[in-house]
Amino acid sequence: MSEETPTLPNWKISTSNPDLAGKIRAALRQVRDPEIGSDIIQLGLVREVEDSEKNVVITMIMTTPYCPYGPAMLESARRIVEEQVGKSTTIIYGNEAWDPSMMEDPTAFNWGLF
Repeated sequence: MSEETPTLPNWKISTSNPDLAGKIRAALRQVRDPEIGSDIIQLGLVREVEDSEKNVVITMIMTTPYCPYGPAMLESARRIVEEQVGKSTTIIYGNEAWDPSMMEDPTAFNWGLF
């Protein structure tokens, strides 16, 4: 089996405002996928974060297109970032298809599937 290189997102905010990027990353670790039990950062669901003077825009995906917990996770992410950074926050549902290589450490999980 070959090792895959993770496709970790390179958020625009990481360059423009690294301190705020760290604060947002830490806040989003509080949002967990209830079926998998991991946070949305570990899973690689947050694909982009951009900020302006008044707004934060986050692009997220789900592990499956029709995730029953998707709306709740999107709203939790929006609310938590808004509370932590004090800016209006918009969540955009991205169109990327998720796969385990997007995780921070795809080798850290044994989901009992193999």
